[in-house]
Parts: sequence; C-alpha cells; structure tokens
Amino acid sequence: MEFIKDLWGFLKTRKKFWLLPIIIVLLVFGVLIVFTSGSAIAPFIYTLF
Repeated sequence: MEFIKDLWGFLKTRKKFWLLPIIIVLLVFGVLIVFTSGSAIAPFIYTLF
C-alpha cells in the first residue's frame, strides 16, 4: 500500500493526473493476463497483443 500512496502523492504534487488512465489500463491488462493464463480463453487474450 505504501507504493500506491507514494504514486498518488507524486501524481497529486506534480499535477500528472493524465497518467492515471494509462496506469489503470496497464493494471487491467496485467490482471487479465495473469488470471486467464491457465484457462481456455488464453489464446483469445494473447491475440490482442
């Protein structure tokens, strides 16, 4: 949780709120790849990349 606090403090201090959607999309793709790596939909996910 400390990393998230530091990241939020950086974004707030430096007024870099435009980075937030990029970070969220990268996190969603990462979670999607991790959770579908052993399932039947894995080949369909990997075609996106």
